[in-house]
Amino acid sequence: MDETTGTSIPHTTHQTSRETPYGGPVVRVRSGAWVIACCWFAITVDGYDLIVYGTVVPALIGGEWALTPAQAGQIGSLALVGMMIGALLAGVLTDRMGRRRLMIACVAWFTVGMALSAVSPSPEIFGVTRLASGIGLGGLMPTAIAMTLEYAKPKLRSTANAIMFSGYSIGGIIASLSAMWILGAAGWRAMFWIGVGLGTVLLVVVAAALPESVTFLVGRGRHGEAAALAAKYGIAVPQPLAGDVQRTGVRALLDRRFAVSTVLFWLVVANGLLLVYGLNTWLAQIMREAGYPLGTALAFLLALNAGAILGTPLLGLLADRIGSRIVVGSMFFGAAAAILLLMFRFPTPVLLTLVAVAGACTIGTQTLLTAFIGGFYPERLRAAGLGWALGIGRIGAIAGPLYGGLILSTGWGFQANFLAFAVPALLAAILVLLIRGRGHADTASVASVGKEQFGVENTEQGSVQHR
Repeated sequence: MDETTGTSIPHTTHQTSRETPYGGPVVRVRSGAWVIACCWFAITVDGYDLIVYGTVVPALIGGEWALTPAQAGQIGSLALVGMMIGALLAGVLTDRMGRRRLMIACVAWFTVGMALSAVSPSPEIFGVTRLASGIGLGGLMPTAIAMTLEYAKPKLRSTANAIMFSGYSIGGIIASLSAMWILGAAGWRAMFWIGVGLGTVLLVVVAAALPESVTFLVGRGRHGEAAALAAKYGIAVPQPLAGDVQRTGVRALLDRRFAVSTVLFWLVVANGLLLVYGLNTWLAQIMREAGYPLGTALAFLLALNAGAILGTPLLGLLADRIGSRIVVGSMFFGAAAAILLLMFRFPTPVLLTLVAVAGACTIGTQTLLTAFIGGFYPERLRAAGLGWALGIGRIGAIAGPLYGGLILSTGWGFQANFLAFAVPALLAAILVLLIRGRGHADTASVASVGKEQFGVENTEQGSVQHR
């Protein structure tokens, strides 16, 4: 039993033991990998819920409801409107509820939303249920990122975040493979029932095993609990700051130290999310318009997410080595090039490879961007910085399905869609290069508290660099 959270922690988690210098009780230091694994599972289910819509779009356009591309784009955007609301709410509620309780609430919320989507009798009600699900999904994502960055080793935060966020693409692959096998036989509603099952399992795991945020405990003045939890996981305890430096929320994000970078982050995230959700919503249908059968068109969607899974951890390691700014900017340039090349009718294996590269350079780069943002701000602003960036950035996510549907409706040919999606990739690359500064680290060592009270040394101090 975890005394600081009241939750049960499985004893299979890797632990090491150290004795106190005063002959006190042995402290068992758990690996933060368990927390990251919980967040990975959460993002996997999150990714499934979001990408599953792209897999059922062909069925909604050509089947039960006979939607037009414009109507399908509008419904796709509703979930992303909900995500914008959820992400902004997360930035406010995380300091009141705590990250653990907020994540549990978000998982329960979107699981119920997926069940309601599965039984929707009309496109209008279906759209409302997608909007409601999006609120939970939007609150979950910044919370999972903040927890991952908090419990990861400081020198490997970009890598840990990249591995955690690979769950998004794994969720997409699960959705794509499920659609190949189930969509034709059981219909599009079965795809949402699969999501309900995944969400239910996730809810049990998170409620039983996820610890609270040390930063939240410090902010609430529960310093003893924070020190005990930090010692248990071998992480640092952030020190409360005095005076006006203690400000949190959007006012602090827009003060003179952070204002320019904050606005640039919002614009970059908006362009990146337009790419991620626009391509995940429309890629299968675009390839259908290009003459490919449904199975092959879904294979392109699978390749998009497989490329992100393979590329994201490697990009995370590179970002930890040479800096996030250089890697993120270069990958957005790479995304623009790969998407432009999809305009040409290369052999299918070549196109699948290009789509995989585009996946690594869009979904994967968006993952690194969140680590860049999370590491740029001090600990006290991390959740707010991520929440507001992902919240404001959802404007781009909302625009993605609408943008793709609009271009597809013009009848200009499938090449026009790829040209249209290359533009925001290029713009994002330029904006990343304009970001300057390293942010401010205010995380202090746990050594002075943990060493005296619990006999644990923290030897992993450091911060993420953004060259």
